[in-house]
Amino acid sequence: MKKWDFFCGLAFSAGLLCATMTGQDAKPAITRSTAQSVEKDTKGNQAYSGMYTFTKEGEFVQLTVEDDGSITGFVSRFGDGESDKGAFLDQFFKSAKLDGNKLSFTTEIVHGVSFDFKGTIERGEGKNPGDEAYFVLKGALTENSLEANKKVISHSREVQLKMFPQDASPSRD
Repeated sequence: MKKWDFFCGLAFSAGLLCATMTGQDAKPAITRSTAQSVEKDTKGNQAYSGMYTFTKEGEFVQLTVEDDGSITGFVSRFGDGESDKGAFLDQFFKSAKLDGNKLSFTTEIVHGVSFDFKGTIERGEGKNPGDEAYFVLKGALTENSLEANKKVISHSREVQLKMFPQDASPSRD
């Protein structure tokens, strides 16, 4: 075994990649600082966590980026069906994904209604972290309603959901 192969094997087993020194084209190595910046980016995404406006005054989306990068959250909204008119409903995320700044989520069905969001998280008008609209969810929001005949009716629209200021919370009238 060549000395360089031995050291490359050690470096690889420690989670680092290295190029052999045999005159071949060297590929960029993943270094500890690169790994730390990836970890930092994941933790930086946690800044996206917070409450965002929803479709009506007093409604909101709670978005949480967990330590492992997974997404949890829910939509709190007013019911608009005959049986739940004006009642506050919480619809937890059934699935959610954040890839860089690309966000998608689907809520559980509550009273025959679910929501799908596909879009991005972008910097908004807020000047400093914690300001209103520091981040904005921009994209397509689709409301799926299950009709009495079991047919699903979907309505999609473009939305901009603004982050609430960090020391404020939505009022539930």
